[in-house]
Amino acid sequence: MAQQQIDVNQLNQAKANVTLTQELLTQAIEKSTSDQALAQEAIKQASTEIASAQTTVSQIQSAIMTQQSESQ
Repeated sequence: MAQQQIDVNQLNQAKANVTLTQELLTQAIEKSTSDQALAQEAIKQASTEIASAQTTVSQIQSAIMTQQSESQ
């Protein structure tokens, strides 16, 4: 059976997206009462980061499934 190769750089990118999302949501919470526009912008950016992380994780999952099917 072939050894699976996971792109660690992609995983690190997804992790960075999630970390940034966490920071943006914290900012949105902190600004929610004082600056609605800034809070909304932080939420929009967080949504973009979540989508990017999901895309990266899906790509990794797809690559793993492809490798698994090729090794069978």
